[in-house]
Formats: sequence, C-alpha cells, structure tokens
Amino acid sequence: MSDAVSITRDLVRCPSVTPADAGALGVLENLLKAAGFEVHRVTFSEPGTADVDNLYARIGTAAPHLSFAGHTDVVPPGDEAAWTVGAFSGEVKDGYLYGRGAVDMKGGIACSVAAVLQYLREHDGKPRGDGNGSISFLITGDEEDVSINGTVKLLKWCADRGERFDHCVLGEPSNVEVLGDMIKVGRRGSQSGTLVVDGVQGHVAYPHRASNPVPDISRLIVALSDEPLDHGSTQFQASNLEFTTVDVGNTAGNVIPGQARAKFNIRYNDNHTQESLRQLVDARLAKACGNRIRARIDWAPSNSNVFVTKPGPFTDLAVAAIEEVTGRRPELSTSGGTSDARFISSYCPVIEFGLVGQTMHQVDERTPVSDLEKLTRVYRGILDRYFALG
Repeated sequence: MSDAVSITRDLVRCPSVTPADAGALGVLENLLKAAGFEVHRVTFSEPGTADVDNLYARIGTAAPHLSFAGHTDVVPPGDEAAWTVGAFSGEVKDGYLYGRGAVDMKGGIACSVAAVLQYLREHDGKPRGDGNGSISFLITGDEEDVSINGTVKLLKWCADRGERFDHCVLGEPSNVEVLGDMIKVGRRGSQSGTLVVDGVQGHVAYPHRASNPVPDISRLIVALSDEPLDHGSTQFQASNLEFTTVDVGNTAGNVIPGQARAKFNIRYNDNHTQESLRQLVDARLAKACGNRIRARIDWAPSNSNVFVTKPGPFTDLAVAAIEEVTGRRPELSTSGGTSDARFISSYCPVIEFGLVGQTMHQVDERTPVSDLEKLTRVYRGILDRYFALG
C-alpha cells in the first residue's frame, strides 16, 4: 500500500527510538526501489556514539533536483500504559492515526513518499517529461538525539559522490494550530555554555578565610540575563539567553563552596555568528567580573547555526500549493527550536512544512487522517509546480 495512511501506519509500527531503526528505513527502501529509485543505506559511526543507519534514494540524474528530507527516529513513548492505544500500534481511531512518530515525523515522510509515488505513476516514472529533473529522499535515524551520525554526515557523503541539491522540503511538523498556518523558512542558532565562578572553600564561621562564589554567580547571572543581546532582525525575533541550572555541588550546611556553576543556552538570530556571539558574552562577563570575581564560560560545541531561506520562487510555489489545498496562506516563520534544516541549508535552500505539531512527543501522539491526505496533496502540488515545463 502506497497511500500516506498505510505508509504512516507501517512506519509507526517500527519502534525506532533513537538510535534503533527497527525496520523503518526498510519500509521506505522497499517502496522506493519498487518505484525505480536508486537506494543507498549508509551507516555512520563516531567514537562515543551509537552507529546510525541512514537512507539516500534518488531517481533521475539531471537538474532541477528536489529533495524531501526527514527522520524516522522517535523519542521514547514514556508510560505506554497511559496511551489510549498502543504507542507503536499505528491504530486509526475516531479519525486519528495514533502512535509515536505519527506527527514527528513519520507522517510527514509518509506523505512525501506517497505524493512522489503518485506523481511518478502519472508521469511515466520520470520527474520531467523532457528527461531532466531529479527527486531524492534524505532520511536519517539520528535527529532526536545528538545529530552526529545522521543528516550532517549523509549530506557530506552525498557531496563526496557529486550529488547536488537545488531545493529541499523537510517534513517536520511546522504548523502550530491547523494545517497550512506556517512554513518554517529559517531557524535561530543554538549555543550552550556553563558559567563557572571560582571561590575559596572554607568554614562559614570564618568567611574572611574563604571566598564565597554563590553571591558572585548570582550577580553574574543577573548581569548576563538583564542586558538584551539584540532587538531582533528583519526575519528573526530577538536572541535570548536563558540560565537553566545553578549548582555548587555542596551538601554541607557549614561549608562555603569553592566553586559555583550555572548552565545556560542562547537562541540567537542572524545578528550574530557563533564566534561573534561568544565574544559578546565573554566581554560582558569580563565587565561584570571587574577585578575581583574569578569567572569563565566553558562553551559547548554547537552544530546549530542560524539560517534563513529568503522569499523567492521556491517559497512562492510552496505557498501556492498550501493555499490551494488548505485555503490558508501560511506565515513564513523562523520561530521554534532547531532541526536538520540547519545542516541542509549549507547545501541548498530548504523549507519546513509538515503536520500540526500539537501532540508531538506527548502521550497519545496522533494526527488526523484528513491531515495526512491533505499534506500528501500539498506535496503533490509542490511537485507539479516545481517540475512544470515552462
């Protein structure tokens, strides 16, 4: 069965909690091979991380090349006894298809595959009648975790083979309330760090022999949090720095700790690069410390850079396809967290449009069957417009 509901069901029934594949990529491989795609299964490794299986499939050898991207890995289901139906059942009940990954994002992948298979059946198995054009799928099993052995390496593997992408649609659940309300055309970058304040450990009865880092880290947290990093840009909201933990590792009530640490994360816009952002925050810390407080920031590695796909013919045709099916003109948004689009954007313009994300990662994750059908029609509309002969 090659309709979106059947493909979603088959994918959901594979309990592919990162990094396990559990047969999900095999479902896609069989469908795509039968349609004439050249399919590659590629496993990537990295010391200290689990091996991850990925899939790249392409039909056609010439430009223009449109790729559909996504991930078949899912987050754990949590308490499975709390689910209305089995977390990996793929059951349809009262017009909804239930299961972990139904929304994020096996449903989106299923709709793109169903749309492409339908399109090829109606076009003699070719993207374009003149023999040009290519369609591909970039599917990873490493998006919901560290994102080390997935899309970032699969893209490089493709580039080393001479693959070139013109545009990409990533089927992440981009819509907020209803299908057709939002396309993600960019994402803010993400940078984490740990503020470390050194003191001198000592007895609380003799504070003159110690240096307490607790009041100092409190002052520095306020200093770094209070001053805005920027006031936003044309296509992005303001950057924000949020402290998430404060710890002194001290279990004794009569000991002044020798060190205090506070973790934070920054979501930043295109006013900054990773390097300029770090320099800005380091400079503010130095100013707040003055000549007395001894503090530093341990910056964490980050592969989450800011990117934006500017409005143009590609976004226009996506908007037209969405509006035709849903009757809504979607907002072009850069809100939300990160996705694999941050990697894809280094190779070609990318947009994100998928299902409604209200139940993703929740108990009873589910999507209306009608949304699966509509999203398939949207992707079909994108294909029709993209490969139309002028």
